[in-house]
This record gives sequence, structure tokens and C-alpha cells, in this order.
Amino acid sequence: MKVVAFNGSPRRDGNTMRLLWMVCEILEEEGIETEIVQVGGKSVHGCTACMKCGENQDGKCVLTGDPVNEWIEKMVAADGIIIGSPTYFADLTPEAKALIDRAGFVALANGGLLKRKVGAAVVAERRAGAIHVYDSINHLFGISEMVTVGSSYWNMGIGLNPGEVEGDLEGRQTMEDLGRNMAWVLKKLGE
Repeated sequence: MKVVAFNGSPRRDGNTMRLLWMVCEILEEEGIETEIVQVGGKSVHGCTACMKCGENQDGKCVLTGDPVNEWIEKMVAADGIIIGSPTYFADLTPEAKALIDRAGFVALANGGLLKRKVGAAVVAERRAGAIHVYDSINHLFGISEMVTVGSSYWNMGIGLNPGEVEGDLEGRQTMEDLGRNMAWVLKKLGE
């Protein structure tokens, strides 16, 4: 089994990445392979609603010149998907939104490529606004007919400067519980 996690933060070693590491560490302990993919800071474009992915039926977006098709391939190959984003004005980063829109549209237009995969949102926040980010990510999972995993609290951690989420004890516990819950669901679905 494999879970691919996407870091929507342009900070490669920021709070979002640290939260993803916390979840992935537990998944690895549970015997599930993980990979974290850097999305934030990449030059990616949003969906243009050209509908070519539905016409072509090849599981790809026709927009080229960025890594979104590679990311879609990783999503399709994985059993579980985590999308992480910091909170930007009570929303996710533009790069994370581009990934969601393009991967989601391609998946739906090609017969439900993400159907019955396990998904989880992970959100870093300074103070507030994370619930909207959490909901935005989970909307992809819902419309894609995925199984969404929760934790002992909303899947978020609090911190502004890189590394501050390490001091959010409830956030850390939430990520550990999320990793355990995701591993449990993946194993049950694999039986």
C-alpha cells in the first residue's frame, strides 16, 4: 500500500510539511509506504475548462509545461492521498487549488480515477481560517467518491514561523491519530 502526500506550501520545510511528516511517520510505522510531493512554489496553472481530458480519455490534462500530469499519475497509482496546505486568507494556496481542480476534473472525466481511494486533508494555520481550507480539500475527496479520513480533531496544526507546529501538542496528536486512522482504513479496504 502507498500514500502520496502533496505539500501545497511554498515553504519546503514549513509547518505544512512538518504536519505531513507527522502523518507519514505513523503510516510508515504501520507498514504503509509514503511519498511527499512538493506542490507549493511550483509554477502551475488552474483548469481552463477546455473539456479535452473528457474527449481524450487518457487520464491526463492537456495543459503541459508543469508537473500536474505527473501528480495525477501519482494519485492514480496510490491507495491513499493526503493534500496539505497552509491557510492563505482563509483558503488554500493557489498551487494546491490548481492541483485539486485539474486532478479532480481529469479523474471525473475519465471514469472516476480516484474512486474509493482514501483521502485526508492536512492544514497549517497561524490562528484561524483552517476549516475553510479543510473543507475545500475534502470537497475533492467527496465528489471523487473517495473515503475521507478524520482524526481526534480537525486535521490541522497551529504555527506561523517554520517549526512552530512542533509545539502544538494537540496538533501533533491529531496528526498521529490521523496517520493511525488512515492506516486502519487502508488495511480494512485491502482485506
